[in-house]
Amino acid sequence: MRDRLSRLGECNSRLVFLSIEYLGLDPLIQENVTRAQFLKNFSTFLKRMSKQLDSLNLKGARVTLEEGCELLHSLSCLTNESSLSEIGVDNFFSLHRPVFSSALFHQTMAKFHSLLILTFNYNCISDELLNTLREHSAHSLCTLNIQCHIHDPHGQVVRGTSWANLAKRAPKLRVNFFFERVTKHDHLARILLAEMPVSSISLRSYSFRDPGWRMRRTLTNLLPASWRVLQELTLQWNNDRELLDDELLQLTLSCHRLFFLEVWAFLSVTPVERLLQNRAERKCSLATLKVRLHGITESRNLQSWKGPLEII
Repeated sequence: MRDRLSRLGECNSRLVFLSIEYLGLDPLIQENVTRAQFLKNFSTFLKRMSKQLDSLNLKGARVTLEEGCELLHSLSCLTNESSLSEIGVDNFFSLHRPVFSSALFHQTMAKFHSLLILTFNYNCISDELLNTLREHSAHSLCTLNIQCHIHDPHGQVVRGTSWANLAKRAPKLRVNFFFERVTKHDHLARILLAEMPVSSISLRSYSFRDPGWRMRRTLTNLLPASWRVLQELTLQWNNDRELLDDELLQLTLSCHRLFFLEVWAFLSVTPVERLLQNRAERKCSLATLKVRLHGITESRNLQSWKGPLEII
């Protein structure tokens, strides 16, 4: 990696996009001397490239909080601010760190003044971070991609007014949420606030026998609160003890802008037929539908569906 960075630094071409995923620099795994030397070289490289670099993706780096902030700070050393438009730092910090409580992280993020797309984890979210984004990047910010994993801290309290103030200053902002095994309604309700301009939600669980996950309140109370902006929804859960055909159908009617729906659960043919009939009558906006059915029967509605349809 040192040789590769050295060659890139010596090239005359202008480097504007850099993606190095899954470095896996967790201090519990990597040898201390090796990782320390690499981080030093990488920080120096980022300083040299900071004026021309436009997009940086360091997904899965797994560095400590201090090391991660040092790398990000390297991007603003020469001018005291960074003009990067896109940063991907999901799973950037070591596991289980409450980054949201770090003053060092907030100071580092205040150096970015032109963010267009930011991809990161929910354990970085706080009122302070949202206020920092509003103050420095509201004029450009369009997309926040946020991953929330069950093992990352996600119990912090974020005020709805912080989201509302950011959305007001950044009218083009859309938030995309990816939940991994964060399934309980009270956890989701604390995160998915009504003031958040959430455009896409993905709820996935691979623990199909989790007795604590019940989707009814989420489908009937929580998700419809985003009816003005929600466009894409992916659900993966085991519903063999909780049939929610009618609730899912009603959700598609409530969210008028929902055009993509993927359901990895067990549905019967009848509610899917009703859903397609609603689409034919222009009562909903679905354009892409991916579902898993109990069984397939002859259906005129399924055969006449005009749009991408995937049945598993």
